Amino acid sequence: MAVLLALGVYIGSKLSSSSTGLYSNSQNSSKLKLNRLIDYLNYDYVDAVNTDSIVEGVIDNILQNLDPHSTYISKDDITSVNESMKGDFIGIGVQFYIYKDTISVIRSIQGGPSFRSGIKAGDRILMADSDTIYGPLWSQDKVIKKLRGTKNSKVRLQIKRANIDSLLAFDVIRSEVPIKSVDAFYMISPTLGYIKINRFAESTYLEFEKGVNDLLSKGAVNLVLDLRDNPGGFLQIAEKIVDEFLEAGKLILFTKNKSNQVSESYATEKGRFKNAEVYVLINENSASASEIIAGALQDNDKGTIIGQRSFGKGLVQREMGLGDGSAIRLTTARYYTPTGRSIQRSYDSGTDAYYESYYKRLEDRKLNQVQPESRVDSLKFTTPKGKVVYGGGGIIPDIYSPYDSIFNSNQFEFLKGTGVLDFFVFEQLDTQRSLYTELSESQFLKEFELSDSLYQKFISYFKDLTDITVGETRAHKYALKVLLKSAYTKQLFGDTAAMKVLLEIDPALQKVIEIEASKTVN
Repeated sequence: MAVLLALGVYIGSKLSSSSTGLYSNSQNSSKLKLNRLIDYLNYDYVDAVNTDSIVEGVIDNILQNLDPHSTYISKDDITSVNESMKGDFIGIGVQFYIYKDTISVIRSIQGGPSFRSGIKAGDRILMADSDTIYGPLWSQDKVIKKLRGTKNSKVRLQIKRANIDSLLAFDVIRSEVPIKSVDAFYMISPTLGYIKINRFAESTYLEFEKGVNDLLSKGAVNLVLDLRDNPGGFLQIAEKIVDEFLEAGKLILFTKNKSNQVSESYATEKGRFKNAEVYVLINENSASASEIIAGALQDNDKGTIIGQRSFGKGLVQREMGLGDGSAIRLTTARYYTPTGRSIQRSYDSGTDAYYESYYKRLEDRKLNQVQPESRVDSLKFTTPKGKVVYGGGGIIPDIYSPYDSIFNSNQFEFLKGTGVLDFFVFEQLDTQRSLYTELSESQFLKEFELSDSLYQKFISYFKDLTDITVGETRAHKYALKVLLKSAYTKQLFGDTAAMKVLLEIDPALQKVIEIEASKTVN
């Protein structure tokens, strides 16, 4: 007994000593300090305090002092964020507007639950089960929450359809609804395919493969890869896509962490476009994984990068749960292109200055300054074939696509970034939908022309909503008619068909067509 007692005292003293050592270092002292502060607020502060919101504020403040891309995701936001990166959600599968306080169906997603149930464009959803879901109290978020649910659950929708007096009832079985990361793929010419990727989610490579297989079956030899306005996503997905364009053994990128541990990624044998010409379109909003693709191809002397200097994000984040459903995305490494370029812009002056330099770059473009930032000699790199490339703040394209005063005007940016155009088109279609029900996509693209009277009707509609000046030149009128036709096409036939229309006024794509034509002539 005496021996056991002595042993217990000895172990206890060691644990106490160990515990004291654990909490005596500065890092754990800081943890204790925060814990004590929260306890004091909970138990001793004179008023009731929402300590959860205080903790979230502290986390946000800590991350903002690290780098611009380490972020906090609250438990309220984590589901929608993860759905976007996963590539699908459980729902009924409709695109809709809340139009005059009522859920108005734009399109049922092809093959989705609502499509299979017979819900059509123009239908108004008035009830879901026993709840009325129209009126000023029903925000878009509330509607989405009501219409989504668990897989294979049923929701009964009461719908008002034009020219039918009574309500129609549809039992819709919820299932997976894809959140597309590949917006469109189609043939620009008999040998040139086009594919646009809006982010790099879990499902992106499968979507990309589907698009590539379709283009190859239609005779694609070369490819346009449109990464404009693509903010990035999963690093591994970008690597798999780059692999399609490089020969086996070519370095795609390498990453380096705090301990200077280097991890390298190389191309494999599978590249279906390794002998093809690839044109990569980028702009100031192409970031992270988009820049990995552009940088890997540029550094391996593969293809042509066209557009504007990219955003400049060369940091790798990893998502880490915080135990209550929330998470942080913490920067854990930097990535480098094959020549050793870091394309991360400096954030030494803080997050505000970091984003101000981005906005300045946009303004410089509007002033038609072809090279918004000087090319610093110390950031000069050379590819295996001797081409000079630059690091230190985004990918500089091989061919710069200058600012287009019409396509990138305030008027067009407003129209492309708000629902004004879509609402106008929806209203027009709502009164004459039967005119288009028998038309195929190819017929519509070939035959539909926007009349001057409809154009003037939109101009009046636009002027009533905003004080932005409408361009009056012939070029402005032509471009705006193309934009309107694209909006009609999108609501009737989807994103891919709409992008075919925009090809006419897209300066970067016109540059690709010009390059391809010159090669044919030569």
